[in-house]
Amino acid sequence: MGSQPGLFAPLEDVDFVRHLLADLHDNLAGKVARFRQLADLTMETGIERIMIPGGETAFASWLEARSSFVHGNFVATVMLCQGMAEHMLASHLEAGLDAPSLPSNVGFRQTLKRCRTEGIIAARDAEDLERLMSLRNPLSHYRPVDDAANIERRAIDTQVPASEHLLQDATFAISLVVRLLALPSFRLDDRRTVLD
Repeated sequence: MGSQPGLFAPLEDVDFVRHLLADLHDNLAGKVARFRQLADLTMETGIERIMIPGGETAFASWLEARSSFVHGNFVATVMLCQGMAEHMLASHLEAGLDAPSLPSNVGFRQTLKRCRTEGIIAARDAEDLERLMSLRNPLSHYRPVDDAANIERRAIDTQVPASEHLLQDATFAISLVVRLLALPSFRLDDRRTVLD
């Protein structure tokens, strides 16, 4: 027993490195595939030159959502993508020159409605953002197992593992955010204006 560390024995730096390497190695093929998928999505939509309204919160959400998706943190991906979309769209509305101010605690549905009215997003975008909100809500707020939105209930009803549902939800969420970033409102045009 003398050589076995106690339950609360301090870890040495080498022990932390071993844990980190093991974590990095777990599902490495899946991480590479998701990284490639994300790279393909961003290149396909041409979002190398984009503006992300919403300040640090929206920008940090984008960085963390990408990392979460690649590393298989699918609940975090869904939540971060929905939060990013909400900050991005509301901030864009507020930035308009003649735009009326938003309420201080504007709801996401109000933001979507106004974005539709002002032509910032299409009907399909609004529907998909509503779907994203419906995926995020049962992850943020408790739902009993008999609720159709509960992840275990979805797994039982479809006979598909909950982990697969979460992967599909995260893939949908990150793809939707990339699609939003590719909208004309958020792209920086690289054409130069020539003054005569």
